[in-house]
Amino acid sequence: MKSPLIALAAALALGLIAAPAMAEDQGIIVYNAQHESLAKEWAAGFTKETGIKVTLRNGGDSDFSNQIAAEGAASPADVFLTENSPAMALVETAGLFAPVDADTLAQVPQEYQPSSGKWVGVAARSTVFAYNKDKLKEDQLPKSLLDLADPSWKGRWAASPSGADFQAIVSALLELKGETATGDWLKAMKENFTAYKGNSTVMKAVNAGEIDGGVIYHYYWFGDQAKTGENSGNVGLHYFKNQDPGAFVSVSGGGVLASSKHPKEAQAFLKWVTGKGGQDVLKNGTSYEYAVGKGAESNPKLVPLADLQAPKVDPAKLNSKKVIDLMTQAGLL
Repeated sequence: MKSPLIALAAALALGLIAAPAMAEDQGIIVYNAQHESLAKEWAAGFTKETGIKVTLRNGGDSDFSNQIAAEGAASPADVFLTENSPAMALVETAGLFAPVDADTLAQVPQEYQPSSGKWVGVAARSTVFAYNKDKLKEDQLPKSLLDLADPSWKGRWAASPSGADFQAIVSALLELKGETATGDWLKAMKENFTAYKGNSTVMKAVNAGEIDGGVIYHYYWFGDQAKTGENSGNVGLHYFKNQDPGAFVSVSGGGVLASSKHPKEAQAFLKWVTGKGGQDVLKNGTSYEYAVGKGAESNPKLVPLADLQAPKVDPAKLNSKKVIDLMTQAGLL
């Protein structure tokens, strides 16, 4: 950790405090539903620059959002980080977020933050159709996510419906196409698809030829390729583009709890994560998620965000409760 004077200067530069550096016991608590390794890098970088301690409590999107709603004003959390935005919307709807500082919001383009300004995008991931290159050629790939409802795809594609990742994709479909179309698609999905637990398992099954293809997020493939490639060597990625629901880019969110005991420090953490320090972690690290800060560069191996032709979806409108209801009605949960 830097000396107290250096830490104080860094904190003042962030607009954090105008008083002596915080006592050691005033570290912030982050309920972290992002990848643990990524959050650790963010926490370490922030602490190195400011001297402010960060305590991470790791869990899942839905688990933490429901826990925060149950804890209400008694929550010990200062910050909530997610992989997908429906969990942020649930906490926002419960009225438990403080507004994000204007300086932080100004660091992130509007398409990667909710219209409410109650939380902010910290990273993003793209929906893709991962396919077995021996089983499918490019001209045989679905033109749209909606095509997977066609009987010709029966028994040929997979997903992990119980996970927050896939539920976020369905949330986008609901917002873009409405309840009736989404319900019909989910019922057809029940007839056509094979369920696996986890995106990594879906990709592994595609790679092994157990299934022709699967709906996952892009970074699972890039992460495996960066290691041994043993679970992705025979997998290609198909990007739907054309503002298709299957081109949905899910925003990972960060928000400060209204009940935070350390609001200035919590706001400073969000500002750092969305600024150069935090976004450079995305560019140079091993998460392979997209950087979303203004002017920030993502890992050069990724298809540029601007080339994904993603549909425009207000993250604040993604409704996890309605999605769970529809998926349950379709027999998927």
